[in-house]
Amino acid sequence: MRWYVDGMNVIGTRPDGWWRDRDAAMLHLVDLLERWAAAENEDVIVVFERAARPPIRSTVIEVAHAPRPRRDAADDEIIRRLAREPEPGLVRVVTSDRWLADRASAVGAGVHGAELFRSLLETP
Repeated sequence: MRWYVDGMNVIGTRPDGWWRDRDAAMLHLVDLLERWAAAENEDVIVVFERAARPPIRSTVIEVAHAPRPRRDAADDEIIRRLAREPEPGLVRVVTSDRWLADRASAVGAGVHGAELFRSLLETP
């Protein structure tokens, strides 16, 4: 199973002050995703609107960002990547954006809400 994760949607599910240091919040999410992906043997791609500074690297998951940072750029990047999937029915998209959820469902991908997915990541 491949998972496309709308990174800032998942980060935004907790009002924990993430907006004061977005790069640290992105790094924390990648850490949570790495642990979950390794434990569950899942293929995870987290997509952000922009690259973190400094860049985040992982040997466990793919950390991606939109080519041009702007509002909803991660949504567009996920849709672009989803269009290249040979079997979209084997893909899950994690988002809280209705537009992205509708587009993903229209091509046969499963959709999971960002808040519920975040709870899954934080379960010991």
